[in-house]
Amino acid sequence: MSQQNRLSGGQIDRSRTLDFTFDGKSYKGHPGDTLASALLANGVRLMGRSFKYHRPRGVISAGSEEPNALVELRTGARQEPNTRATVAELYDGLSAQSQNRWPSLAFDALGVNDLFSSVLTAGFYYKTFMWPRAFWEKVYEPIIRRAAGLGSLSMQADPDTYDKGFLHCDLLVIGAGPAGLAAALTAARSGARVILADEDFTLGGRLNAEVEEIDGQSGADWAAQAGAELQSLANVRLMRRTTVLGAFDHGVYGALERNADHLAAPTGEMPRQTLWRIYARQSVLCAGATERQIAFQNNDRPGVMMAGALRAYANRWAVAAGQRVAVFTNSDNGHRTARDLAALGVDVVGVVDSRPSAPALGDYPLFTGAQVINTTGKLGLTGVTLRRADGGTEHLSCAALGVSGGWNPNVSLTCHQRGRPVWDDHIASFVPGESLPQGMHVAGAAAGRFSTAAALKSGIDSAVAALDTLGLSATPLLCPKAEDGAYDLAPLWYVAEGKGRKWLDLQNDVTVKDVKLAHQEGFRSVEHLKRYTTLGMATDQGKTSNLGGLAVMAEMTGQSIRETGTTIFRPPYTPVAMGALAGRSAGKDFKPTRRTPSHDWAEEQGAIFVEAGLWLRAQYFPRTGESHWRQTVDREVLAVRSSVGVCDVTTLGKIDVQGKDAAAFLNLIYANGFAKLPVGKCRYGLMLREDGIAKDDGTAARLAEDHFVVTTTTANAGPVYRHMEFVRQCLCPEMDVQLISTTDAWAQYAVAGPNARKLLQKLVDPEHDISNAAFPFMGCGEITICSGLRARLFRISFSGELAYEIAVPTRYGDALMRELMTQGAEFDVTPYGTEALGVLRIEKGHATANELNGQTSADHLGMGRMVSTKKDSIGAVLSRREGLNAPDGLRLVGFEALDGNDLPAGSHLYAKAATPTDASEGWLSSAAYSPHLGKSIALGFLARGQDRLGETVTVANPLQGQSFTARVVSPHFIDPEGERLRA
Repeated sequence: MSQQNRLSGGQIDRSRTLDFTFDGKSYKGHPGDTLASALLANGVRLMGRSFKYHRPRGVISAGSEEPNALVELRTGARQEPNTRATVAELYDGLSAQSQNRWPSLAFDALGVNDLFSSVLTAGFYYKTFMWPRAFWEKVYEPIIRRAAGLGSLSMQADPDTYDKGFLHCDLLVIGAGPAGLAAALTAARSGARVILADEDFTLGGRLNAEVEEIDGQSGADWAAQAGAELQSLANVRLMRRTTVLGAFDHGVYGALERNADHLAAPTGEMPRQTLWRIYARQSVLCAGATERQIAFQNNDRPGVMMAGALRAYANRWAVAAGQRVAVFTNSDNGHRTARDLAALGVDVVGVVDSRPSAPALGDYPLFTGAQVINTTGKLGLTGVTLRRADGGTEHLSCAALGVSGGWNPNVSLTCHQRGRPVWDDHIASFVPGESLPQGMHVAGAAAGRFSTAAALKSGIDSAVAALDTLGLSATPLLCPKAEDGAYDLAPLWYVAEGKGRKWLDLQNDVTVKDVKLAHQEGFRSVEHLKRYTTLGMATDQGKTSNLGGLAVMAEMTGQSIRETGTTIFRPPYTPVAMGALAGRSAGKDFKPTRRTPSHDWAEEQGAIFVEAGLWLRAQYFPRTGESHWRQTVDREVLAVRSSVGVCDVTTLGKIDVQGKDAAAFLNLIYANGFAKLPVGKCRYGLMLREDGIAKDDGTAARLAEDHFVVTTTTANAGPVYRHMEFVRQCLCPEMDVQLISTTDAWAQYAVAGPNARKLLQKLVDPEHDISNAAFPFMGCGEITICSGLRARLFRISFSGELAYEIAVPTRYGDALMRELMTQGAEFDVTPYGTEALGVLRIEKGHATANELNGQTSADHLGMGRMVSTKKDSIGAVLSRREGLNAPDGLRLVGFEALDGNDLPAGSHLYAKAATPTDASEGWLSSAAYSPHLGKSIALGFLARGQDRLGETVTVANPLQGQSFTARVVSPHFIDPEGERLRA
């Protein structure tokens, strides 16, 4: 019979019926249902299996704290594992699968683990799998990895999009229960900018689960009315289906909005989820409280639930967890559940109240001073056994048992900045401490105020206090009339009677016995308890289990729970999909594709592109008749050597350094001196890390006494800028110096070759003399080109040829490239890409990224003399360590192939007569074919390389089974005296 457990009333839309499946079987529900409520309505109690022992598990809660009912939703590429059935909204066609079972939920073969529970106790993985050692990699680890995890992935690309956004408000209200709605109304009516975020799809929190009244109307109706007013106000943003995940520095909160999780698929451009960064000047945490269980033998059977959850399913979703229900409680809260269920026609077979003097609060059998000591049933609860106050036992037949051990305020967000909760004896739980995140106030059940009236008042008072901090006046909301009963609780953490297992963490299968074993074996701090037993490490992060475990540990140590303490919480509050964290940074958008100013022109020329850092750069420009990339690269290299070539070098990092202390600042940043660099000059600079290892190289051009332009390698543009900012802000805050990255602001082109000056003279305006005498090597200056366009010109060369780098504002970059090609036609100007650029710099012996690999020093690079001894600089002292300057250490040298083969970069170097077992004497860092020399050449590091010029060495590439011979030569293959670049 469909929906045999459906009751009257509730907040579901009975005018429509929704079809859904669970493990391939079809069921029906209604709009407003969750998957959990719809399954319970259809009589389904078994929804999952536990992690370690694969014991049958059913839903125990009605919210995001659910540890048991984790399912896989949807199919195909949209399959989503580990979704809590209690928060999954029902929609037509929803497909759900149970997980962590094989071959079926009813018969799980790995349930055999339960038979070996005596040896799979807390910390068993630390004590087993130790011997024989060889078994770990081949036997133990593969078995453990296969058993690990709960849900499964589709292994297909997610077709949905995810987004990120930023929001700002005066007051962020977290939670839309009575406290949250009262706080939001108070702030909104004052004119403050308010964001109200709640993880549920219906506002009201616990008001939707109760039958009590507020100001003469039902709590649910009052919540709907308050929500409607807030929705109508322009200064309020209501965010349903939004979980505030974390509280971060300076009033920043992370929040996940589930835009389309309640739909079969997002519509149009709708993102499935949005991760918000909310900047709140003040906040009010109204996150409510989570009911806790009482541990007793076999308290994990499907059908054993929280009493508050039973009440919620009945009142909100019109669902009975079973036709015969019992309640086990230590407070009046259990009686409230019994009364509500009885009023809806559910047979309440008994309320077991552990308090000896519990009052009779309803028309149902009451067992005072009694405790539930065991349950019966295999795949679902069939009855409970209780111990009466007189010592006798009694069995009650029932399909559901509601357990109420008290309520724990949801303090997680108050701990995200190392705040520690404090113990409150009145409610026998932890409440927020005084060390709260900046600007946070706590109200309602989250602050330990459990009556509706107290929650409403604390919400109003917190909003007024928050706005007062901001200098905004607020008229307190007239507090509605509501229930204001006392919280009467006699703490009971677990039932001592019985030798069977009493479950604390239902997902990770942690029992009372496990906690006692941890104490026995010396793991007695709360942090060690958590990690040794895995208590609270499930997807609910201990929301339903932590305090029970702490109570058992406190008992074992002879301390109070206050003295025992508690672990604290970290973001996120509930699990977050990796897709949401990535946002739109997926696929081709995983990282931005940055295009150079000449990209469109290069595409028109048929350029082949390569990713370089975050940039897409032209690798080479093939022409008709060239069948191999090497033909193209050889032609480009020879064109630069014989006439003139142009290369887009915009990707080089550019950092503007200004201020009266700019020169002194660069003097500290670079190993060589910059303090006396004349205006209008450039200088090559070597930057060291703090440990003396080479960090980056580049140039610094002095445009004025207080103005430099620093260039970096493409890959290190970001890291170098961060390093310079760290030095400026932390090491030299007294210096008058300012930095800004201008990499994107200037398009820059290298114009290199014997005819480079002739080409540029056709563009540079006549008033600027760029002759060799007026603009010598390493000169720089601000000029104009093409009748007034401002530009910068640097006479620097990394090719060994007469060369310049010319920069113009980026918006003119494409036009400049086209003009260079037009004006250079008479010189047969040739564009060249990164491959030719690499060949040119290897031929000249310039070190770049391959040589600056994080393990080479200035001495290794042959630049030891650049580290000035006349001034201090970052890394200078440690660069002089003996190990970095040993006479027999590595040195950068050149290599020429002797046998006509290509020398592979990365190869190891050996003395010619060495055997394969000898230690490597170095490696090749960069290699290329030199069309100028007609042979393969390379740069590399060789032990005592400076003393071994002319020696023949073996170049070994063991991965490819290759071995070649090469001659050690100077790293400067072309024009070692530098006559060409100074021409």
